[in-house]
Formats: sequence, C-alpha cells, structure tokens
Amino acid sequence: MNRFDAAPSTTARRENVTDQDERAQRRAEDRERRARERVAAALARTEQRATEREAAGRRREEARTARRHEEEQRRAALAAEREERPRRRSSTGSLARTGEKPVERDVRHYATSMDPSRIRVLAARGAKPDALAAVFGITVAEVEAVLAEA
Repeated sequence: MNRFDAAPSTTARRENVTDQDERAQRRAEDRERRARERVAAALARTEQRATEREAAGRRREEARTARRHEEEQRRAALAAEREERPRRRSSTGSLARTGEKPVERDVRHYATSMDPSRIRVLAARGAKPDALAAVFGITVAEVEAVLAEA
C-alpha cells in the first residue's frame, strides 16, 4: 500500500497538534522560568556588590580615620620635641652650620719671618714700603734695598 493511499486520521492529527502545543507551552514556561532565575540571580549579584562596596567604603573610612589620628599624634610629638629643644639664635655662616664660635687668637707677639721674596710679592700686590717695614719690623731703607735687588 502506498503512503498516499489512505488519508491520515483526524484524531492522530489532533493528538499530534495537541502534543506540539503542549511542548511549545512547556518550552515557553521553561524560558520564562529561566529568565526569572536570571533576573533573580542578577538582582542578587547587584545586591551582593552593593553590600561589598558599602563594606569596602566603611573599611576605607576607618583606615583614613586611623591614618589621620596617627598623623595628628606624630605631629603633636614633633611639636612637643621642638618645644623641648633649646632655642638657637638664628644666624648665618659657619656659626649656623657648626654652632661653634670662632676662636679669636692673640697674634700681637707673633714674629713675621723676613723673607725677601715675600716682601717682593707683597710690594707687587701694592703694599707700600713703610707698611712692609712696620709689618716685618725692619727699616724702610732695608725694604727698599730688598726691592732694589730684584
């Protein structure tokens, strides 16, 4: 018998259509259920992130407060230490760098050695013969004699 010989029964066709409708309806319900689950999961993730963000913000604020408190304590300790230090006179030069005053030496009785080449160098720089005589403890004539030798 040929498959085209007999017409399909209407009940079989109706059952087939009913089965297809039920399957389509089940698939649609499953799709909606999965969509609802996805939305619920997304909302849960959003809420989870919001709580984590809020907790992280609180931790940051606590750390910031602790840092501020530490900084204030450190500044107060430094200020107290500065107050305890003796006041130093503000100055410039070596006294400011070293804190030691230079020693004033008494050079009144130092003997200046009479070196003819030194007398010539000083005279070349512009020292007058009478000044050179006073410094070296000799006469002006002796200074002029040394200068004349050159």
